[in-house]
Amino acid sequence: MSIEFLPAIDLRHGKAVRLYQGDYTQETVYADDPVAIARQFAREGACWIHVVDLDAAKDGTSDHGELIAAIIRESGLRVELGGGIRTDADIERVLSLGAERIVVGTAAAENPDWFADAIRRYPGHLVAGVDVRDGEVATRGWIESSGVSLDAFVDWINDAGPAGIVFTEISRDGAMQGPDLDGLRRVLRRSRVPVVASGGISKLDDLREVAALGAVGPLFGIISGRAIYEGAFTVADGVRVLQEQG
Repeated sequence: MSIEFLPAIDLRHGKAVRLYQGDYTQETVYADDPVAIARQFAREGACWIHVVDLDAAKDGTSDHGELIAAIIRESGLRVELGGGIRTDADIERVLSLGAERIVVGTAAAENPDWFADAIRRYPGHLVAGVDVRDGEVATRGWIESSGVSLDAFVDWINDAGPAGIVFTEISRDGAMQGPDLDGLRRVLRRSRVPVVASGGISKLDDLREVAALGAVGPLFGIISGRAIYEGAFTVADGVRVLQEQG
């Protein structure tokens, strides 16, 4: 089974953007019409897209509901959605929009009892966002440190049993400097749930290097954003490379 390629759409103020290392002051706007971007991803052969609501991740509130529903409806793609998911009401809202996988980061680290209960109530839908800076899990749109170590968090996730992990090394995100292979290897060796790798993909060889780590542990997919928007390679290229690696 091949590793999934998940092109990313990060939403802020209704536009498709990318942040540099999660810094909200270092934003690049790539498209005014995220729905058109999603349709293009589908035409190029993607099966999944990874959508992040940056407004909700930072502030816990967002007006992107209708836009997210349109992305899902008009692209026909399976959607993994993260950003500001911290309550049962948030989960219900996102599921009603049509998202298949829901990434929970801040609430998983700050309110683990709630997240463990939610995993049981929404089986197969919840994914733990493991966003790491300097070996510690970050929260609140990557602004704050939780004080929880990567290893301890992954061990707890294994026991909680979500549908998967999205692992991001924040220093690599949007930096086009290559993925954190050591950190990813560490997570894959420790994880008993499927892992999606995110951050730092800048060229097709990066995809190949990350995909090779599927031999280490349960690698489900690889996310790429900025490299696609800046023309380093296409979604079709990414899908093809991972199919070849599979």
